Amino acid sequence: MIRILPVATPVAAILAALLAAPSYAAESKEESCRYQGQVMAAVQQARMDRVRQEKVEQTILADNPDWPEQYSKAIPQLTAHVYSMKRRDLRKVDLGATFEEQCLENWDQIQAMKKQLQSN
Repeated sequence: MIRILPVATPVAAILAALLAAPSYAAESKEESCRYQGQVMAAVQQARMDRVRQEKVEQTILADNPDWPEQYSKAIPQLTAHVYSMKRRDLRKVDLGATFEEQCLENWDQIQAMKKQLQSN
């Protein structure tokens, strides 16, 4: 039996995470997307390390990650998505790199959505 893994992160997970992680004027698009990819990679690694879902955020933050603190707000949403996937499927993909790439590709749309949400 061949399993087909959706490599692309679902739109809802992307939007939840990207909207939760504020971008500051001092941060470039590349920096922001890199941090977001690092958060996703950390969640994926926690899943591969068999960290219980309810302990993921605590475990990741205990390692004092390199990204700015505000990016950690996306951990719960990303955890729900990553933990819905089978570990054997996660071995075959790099969700951090995929997430970073999608962030870069969709940056302008995401910024427009953030702006629209802030104006409401």
